[in-house]
Amino acid sequence: MAEEFETERSDVRDDGRRPPRAVVGSHRIEEEIFGKVFDKKIIRRIWAFVRPYRRQVVLAVIAVLAFTAMQLAIPLIIRYAIDHGMQTGGSQSALLDAMIAFAIAICINFVASYAQETLVGNVAEDVLFDIRRAMFSHLQRVSLSFMDKTEVGRLMSRLQGDVNSMQEFLETSVLSVGDITLLIGIVVVMLYLDFGLGLLTLSALPVLFIVRIFWLPRARQSFMAAHETNSVASGALAEAIHGVRAVQGMDRQSVNFTLFDDKARANLLTHLRAARFAQVMVPIVDTLTGVAMALVIVVGGARVLGQALDVGVMVAFLFYIQRFFDPIRSLTLQYSVMQRAMASGQRLTEVLDVRVDIEDKPDATALSPQMDGSVEFRDVVFGYNPKHPVLKNVSFKVNPGETVALVGPTGSGKSSCMSLIHRFYEVQQGAVLVGGHDVRDLTQESLGRQIAMVLQEPFLFTGSVLENIRYHRTDATREQVIEAAKAVGAHDFILRMPEGYDSMLGQRGGNLSLGQRQLISFARALVADAKILVLDEATANIDSYTEMLIQKALVKLLEGRTGLVIAHRLATIREADRIIVLQNGELIESGNHAELMRNGKLYARLYNLNYSSFDDIPGEIVEDAAAPSSAT
Repeated sequence: MAEEFETERSDVRDDGRRPPRAVVGSHRIEEEIFGKVFDKKIIRRIWAFVRPYRRQVVLAVIAVLAFTAMQLAIPLIIRYAIDHGMQTGGSQSALLDAMIAFAIAICINFVASYAQETLVGNVAEDVLFDIRRAMFSHLQRVSLSFMDKTEVGRLMSRLQGDVNSMQEFLETSVLSVGDITLLIGIVVVMLYLDFGLGLLTLSALPVLFIVRIFWLPRARQSFMAAHETNSVASGALAEAIHGVRAVQGMDRQSVNFTLFDDKARANLLTHLRAARFAQVMVPIVDTLTGVAMALVIVVGGARVLGQALDVGVMVAFLFYIQRFFDPIRSLTLQYSVMQRAMASGQRLTEVLDVRVDIEDKPDATALSPQMDGSVEFRDVVFGYNPKHPVLKNVSFKVNPGETVALVGPTGSGKSSCMSLIHRFYEVQQGAVLVGGHDVRDLTQESLGRQIAMVLQEPFLFTGSVLENIRYHRTDATREQVIEAAKAVGAHDFILRMPEGYDSMLGQRGGNLSLGQRQLISFARALVADAKILVLDEATANIDSYTEMLIQKALVKLLEGRTGLVIAHRLATIREADRIIVLQNGELIESGNHAELMRNGKLYARLYNLNYSSFDDIPGEIVEDAAAPSSAT
């Protein structure tokens, strides 16, 4: 896997010429993760999803074979009708027999066609449903290191575009069985009816095979290239949509358009090339069909005039020639579908094979709800890249019910400590203990139940306010939700919403202010009722006045819980029981606010530089913040 994304600057040139195509995003990572163009393992992996529906597949194949048999039988019925009912000396009974045979063939044809379309369509939808579920489930469990390096748009391309390609393949693969059977059947019947005329018809095939030899490798390459550029364009589009505020705020619309235009143009060119390769075989096959029919008419017609060949055989041959190249044309198109499906299957199965780094041990134990809530770091060494550790032999202990703040310059490892507590990542050396247990020995589910996190950028899901607050604990009652909202000061503004707690939130809570979203995330953490509360710069995006108003709520939130706080705001840090100061991944100071100020080291310098402005806040505001809240 690539370690970093590559970004090349691309600006609009003064001379109006198109700049070099920008390389933005994780497509280099994808090339390393998502393997080669074709692999036999793909068929086996796809079959694993098809296997539960093999009974329906078998019935569909039987229906296809019955349909194919009728396609072979109809020209023979026509031949029988001409030779025994229409020529001189023919009988009415022969025509009646032919009519009955036609009626039977048409009925079987209808039933078989309906059965194959219904069965194949249902199986394809069921298989795709299972693939989507499997991918979604797996992506919920993959390590954050993978998610950090992979664009959302590229994953969406797999969940949607590539899955749709698989649907097309599944729907046509069973039909391919019928096409192959029809092709073989036509060859056998033509050789049986007239061996010489059958060989003459088949003489066109070598030309087709020679063309396909040169066509196949180029077609395969073009189909894979189309998929790759589609993913790159999808990733760029998703990134631009998610970052539209930043784009408009920095007036980068024209530059971003140029960047996306390069990717979209590359996508267009590769798809046009793939389309040309997909369609080029159709006119070739049509031309060979015309040539074969002309040969049969000339040679066969001369033999009919010489009474060396029956008219019925000649007519049947013309029908078979027309049908002979139909499955070839169909198989050519289906090959294009198959190649797209192989590329898509490669990408889908490799997503399913992305290694889950953080997994429960076979003998992992569940963290008891009665655990004391302590957190301990023992000589922890950790780095997102093991060669460049972010934390270096960090050791500290947070006692049950204690509130500890982590302070330090950007990049000192504060957020990494929080991630390790929840075991989002694995330590390289040392151990992280929760409730006296190494987190690697605990089940992730039980660990997650005892740790509630409030992040700097709260993520709210599409749904009601009520559903978002009890997201961590779905069994929470409405009364518990309201009580938590009152405790954190969110109740009043929620009641002002059109439908109160049943009001629907927009995408990521876009119809709320940032401070309101953060208050809801505080209420969510309170409802979770976890023993350990992690605040990762949770008040960074809240104005100072609102922050002071929730200080009392934080006291209630932390009551009886162990608290770990990263904050740049003085109020949260100064009231902590203990402050741990990190610098360059090392613990350099520890103590309460007064002790660290007396030491006059890094914390004191940071305080004097960044926090002294708090002293300028009018005292009456501080007193109001400490006063009892009517919403509590």
